[in-house]
Amino acid sequence: MPILTPTAATGARSVPQEMTYVDPVHQVMPDERDEFLAETDLNGPFVADLLSDMLAHERCGAQLYRSLAGRTNSPILGKKYEHFGKETTEHVEILQQLVGRLGGDPMYVSPAARATTKAGTGLLESTFLLTGSVDLMTQELVMLDAVLLAEAKDHANWSCLASLADSLPEGNVRTAFVEAVEHVEPQEDEHFGWASDMRCKLISAQATSRTMQVAGETAEKVIARIKRWLG
Repeated sequence: MPILTPTAATGARSVPQEMTYVDPVHQVMPDERDEFLAETDLNGPFVADLLSDMLAHERCGAQLYRSLAGRTNSPILGKKYEHFGKETTEHVEILQQLVGRLGGDPMYVSPAARATTKAGTGLLESTFLLTGSVDLMTQELVMLDAVLLAEAKDHANWSCLASLADSLPEGNVRTAFVEAVEHVEPQEDEHFGWASDMRCKLISAQATSRTMQVAGETAEKVIARIKRWLG
């Protein structure tokens, strides 16, 4: 099972910054970062930070899907969140394996990764803000918005990684990148496409519905409406 929340207890390491203290035991030293991909023409420290940032975003995505799958009022959406969540957890594992194959530390948390984790935590928190204060359909759209935003960055991340892999010379490094991309990128295409299409579908269906949505509408009625729209 991949690590979804890197901490000192799970082996996370980082680099100290002006505003960031890192216990010396868990520090990644400059020499170590410089050694990453040193045998290639790549900017090793930057790629290490990039992959760490991607890992942070996938970890946040897995937690987002896990939360939404347990809170949505729609079994249809819940099944999709659960399915995509399992795939996102696999993406975490694939990225960890990629970093290891390249000679890096999968538990390295870059400064960019810390910022991404903060943003991902805020995105998850946003899905709780309106709970109990608006109609259930609006709550569903807020959760779907969070998925779309998360998947937009995921999709962009893997597209960039695919372009990078294509530019690399033949060898073990290129093979490692290509194998990761070939497995994950089609799934990210599906995740982003589904979230975008589903959001438009629910917005259009609700906007053109003759039935007025009221704050006190029961979950059963919302589920029935979603089933009709999706059917």
